[in-house]
Amino acid sequence: MQNKVKNRNLWIVAVVLTLSLIVYQRATGPTNPLRGDIEVAGETVDYKFLRSYDVEKNAPVELEVENQDISGIFTYKRYKSYDEWTSIEMKREGNLLKAAVPHQPSAGKVEYKVELVYEGKNYQLTEEPVILRYKGAVPRPVLVPHIFFMFFSMLFGLRAGLEALFKGDDNKYYVGVVLFTLMIGGLILGPIVQKYAFGEYWTGWPFGTDLTDNKTAFIFIFWLIAWFMVRKNKLHRIMVFVATAFMITVYIIPHSALGSEIDHTKVESQKTEQTLEE
Repeated sequence: MQNKVKNRNLWIVAVVLTLSLIVYQRATGPTNPLRGDIEVAGETVDYKFLRSYDVEKNAPVELEVENQDISGIFTYKRYKSYDEWTSIEMKREGNLLKAAVPHQPSAGKVEYKVELVYEGKNYQLTEEPVILRYKGAVPRPVLVPHIFFMFFSMLFGLRAGLEALFKGDDNKYYVGVVLFTLMIGGLILGPIVQKYAFGEYWTGWPFGTDLTDNKTAFIFIFWLIAWFMVRKNKLHRIMVFVATAFMITVYIIPHSALGSEIDHTKVESQKTEQTLEE
């Protein structure tokens, strides 16, 4: 009876920790919309600026501003490019000020900023330009299983760490589940999601610096080592602790940070070199 209560409590703690990490990842990720507000002419204007959008169309930029004397300026350029800033006046439709971020190919980024103008005074809404990345649409039959398996790899990883912490006997089982779910969700479905979204199966080491791909690979390696160690001795806890600690550390890093992107400065430099060679 005591073991059942202990097992239940450890599962509750694992679920709470997993959900907390997921909420944290969603709230801090660079693709999460940037929200805030600013007061202009006695009116509080709320904004929600998109930082991720599908490649098929322009990402909308909309502000609800009731005061008809307030206008808006939308300024943008491609991220990591030699482009000059382009500024246009936002269109007013009733209480809405509207603009659009020009669409780009997968992994293409645009940085933009919005200003409100009232009686000759400009109000910058954000201190730094907002960076939006375009991505291809990922089919739900691929995306949903990917999320499912990654969720359970995190859940069982935390549960394995708790099992080791409280000197339980099921480390081998939990570590095995982590490896299986991580392999399916991260190493098989993950590259397929990456291909749909950004046109490449793998952009981590040694082919690139995509942090999401690299995080997945390193987590898998740590758990693979832990699995070999608990196979020899199911009470072996040190590597399980290490793998769990590493997993938590990795998931504290915002999702999609240092993700796939087009560097137009490099592309333009390569074109210049080719032209000179010809």
